[in-house]
Amino acid sequence: MSPTTDVLQARFERLRSNKLFELLVISIILMSALLIGAKTYSLPPLANQLVLILDWGITLFFLVEISIRFMGESDKKRFFRSGWNVFDTLIVVVSLIPIEDSELALIGRLVRIFRVLRMVSIIPELRTLLNSLLAALPQLGYVMLMMFIIFYIYAAVGTTFFADINDTLWGDISISLLTLFRIMTFEDWTDVMYETMAVYPLSWVFYLSFIFLSAFAFLNMIIGIVVNVLEEEQQRQARADALAAGEPTLAELRDEIRGLQQLLQQQVDQQRPAA
Repeated sequence: MSPTTDVLQARFERLRSNKLFELLVISIILMSALLIGAKTYSLPPLANQLVLILDWGITLFFLVEISIRFMGESDKKRFFRSGWNVFDTLIVVVSLIPIEDSELALIGRLVRIFRVLRMVSIIPELRTLLNSLLAALPQLGYVMLMMFIIFYIYAAVGTTFFADINDTLWGDISISLLTLFRIMTFEDWTDVMYETMAVYPLSWVFYLSFIFLSAFAFLNMIIGIVVNVLEEEQQRQARADALAAGEPTLAELRDEIRGLQQLLQQQVDQQRPAA
């Protein structure tokens, strides 16, 4: 790189790391979200024209912002190794395509809606939350599979015994699954229980056992897995920040302490009188 290029790259890097610039980007994203909501109302022609102008202004701002982030990257190839940078770039590029009055207008509206997700790529804490959820998916998959097995068994039992009582709620296995989801979320579940208890007095065992397994056991397991993965992700991010700042990691501190202990032991051995 030439000296002029290095200076420009350093300036762009300082600009993209500036807190005021980040707050400005977040404010524009929030404004974009408000415009999306405003488009769902019946507005006067003048207001519609103003919303359209603001929408294009926001799109151009995002183009400038993504260009600043790209120019501020010392290694341009590394910029597109980040999935968030690729996502932001695609959103901005597609937003620039004039498809409002074409058959692809629906896609254009959806892309503008997804611009709100850029909030996640801007705020590190939101990225940590999303990364934690993605990292927890393999563990959550087994819990969800076990939940589905329990749901299916209870749905089959419910359909067998309660279909004649209320065909709307227990008519087949799929409807029974929806009814069980309603019970798990405590949406008027007592009305469903009392209806079947009029015919089967002991059917309360069916409902209470299902609620214990689904709402208490499995949901708490899901929460525990997500919290555990979130803590691991925060620790990993803290280690990465420490490495970026040049601070010693815990392993390096342990090595240094071990080295000091060995040095002290050598000094003690040297000072010990010979037998």
